[in-house]
Amino acid sequence: QVQLVESGGGLVQPGGSLRLSCAASGSIRSIYTMAWYRQAPGKQRELVARITRDGITSHADSVKGRFTISNDNAKNTVYLQMNSLKPEDTAVYYCQDSIMTMTGAIYDYWGQGTQVTVSS
Repeated sequence: QVQLVESGGGLVQPGGSLRLSCAASGSIRSIYTMAWYRQAPGKQRELVARITRDGITSHADSVKGRFTISNDNAKNTVYLQMNSLKPEDTAVYYCQDSIMTMTGAIYDYWGQGTQVTVSS
């Protein structure tokens, strides 16, 4: 059994910053990729950023230069530093990990989601 627990969401004014965290725990042999997605009301879930175990990152064009994904492999934790936040960044943010469990099977796991609201 694997669990992903997110933290760090909240209400922030435009131009402000937040840092999201997502810690994985349980029957983990290895984590291949970690990612952040978001879903705004009435919209489809979209990929925000992804990082591999080796630290190779990619970011959506809409967040490049403002958001930064990073990870700590020793803690099985992925972070999303969000700067210069805009109202259009308002969404529920989900972390997603591709994990090899101790049985050798590889699955995608999702966090429960954390609300980020950017408003004055």
